[in-house]
Amino acid sequence: MGTMGSHANGSPAWFELATTDQTGAKAFYQALMGWSHQDHPISDDQHYTIFEGDGAEVAAAYTMMPEQAESGMPPHWDIYFQVADVDASVEKARALGGQVVVEPAEVMEHLRMAVLSDPQGALFCLMQPRQHTGVGKLRQPHSVTWVELATSDLDAARSFYGELLGWTLTEHPGAPVAYRIVETADGRVGGLMQMTEEWGDIPPHWSIYLQTPDIQSSVATATAQGAKLNVPIFPAPGVGQIAQLSDPSGAWFYLIQPEAAAG
Repeated sequence: MGTMGSHANGSPAWFELATTDQTGAKAFYQALMGWSHQDHPISDDQHYTIFEGDGAEVAAAYTMMPEQAESGMPPHWDIYFQVADVDASVEKARALGGQVVVEPAEVMEHLRMAVLSDPQGALFCLMQPRQHTGVGKLRQPHSVTWVELATSDLDAARSFYGELLGWTLTEHPGAPVAYRIVETADGRVGGLMQMTEEWGDIPPHWSIYLQTPDIQSSVATATAQGAKLNVPIFPAPGVGQIAQLSDPSGAWFYLIQPEAAAG
């Protein structure tokens, strides 16, 4: 395994692609982000893929279970937020109106984790590090640089996550819709965005932003590799250039070229 980093409680610390095409995902993200990979057996016929960039772990991928597909769950990126005590955080989430999808469990010697949904239905994960302390490359080119919740109730989400994860939340006055910036001891790590009627019947969800030094080139590479461009490149004043895509299996993600990278 590559090098791993340490993360503040409340910060995103691990990113995991649930996909229907694990082999295709390895080829796609290698072409797009330059990620290498290592496969780790988890059963006789399954393995867990660790993506690496510059020798550091940046994300992972696994093949979705049949029951996930049967429930109608699409391929997606999961975000793990670090906490000091998963069990206590799960109970707190329940008290705040969240639902537990996967009860707390040990993942061998690596970490303790749980899967939850917030009161509006967005899925997220919690992790309590053991030997594994999360990604070793973050907020750099060719890694996850931001996480974002699109929610149907911004005030409720702000209250839920603020209490559960101890976030400091501030208004982003330049955003075209109501938006709150998430800050932990690691700094600004993500945002909460109010969904509008233009979102239609898309449910609340978390997304990752992958940083690129050249978004035009990255979008061209992604689409050539079978990705779908959902939202063409657009400028976000004070932030950079952004596009939203679905990888070949259908998992959503954003690409971002920060303003500094654009000169």
